[in-house]
Amino acid sequence: MDFLLEVARCPRTGQKLRRQDGRLVTEDGALAYRVEDGIPVLLAEEAMEVAR
Repeated sequence: MDFLLEVARCPRTGQKLRRQDGRLVTEDGALAYRVEDGIPVLLAEEAMEVAR
């Protein structure tokens, strides 16, 4: 997954992603994507807004 994090971007904002609490979160922490069985679900319509 480390290689993926170097190249993957948020499909909605284009921001880099980082691992946090078992999911991938945008650099600004506003959106999160779930990871199922080790596979990130990077679909724009699946993005979850993160409460700050």
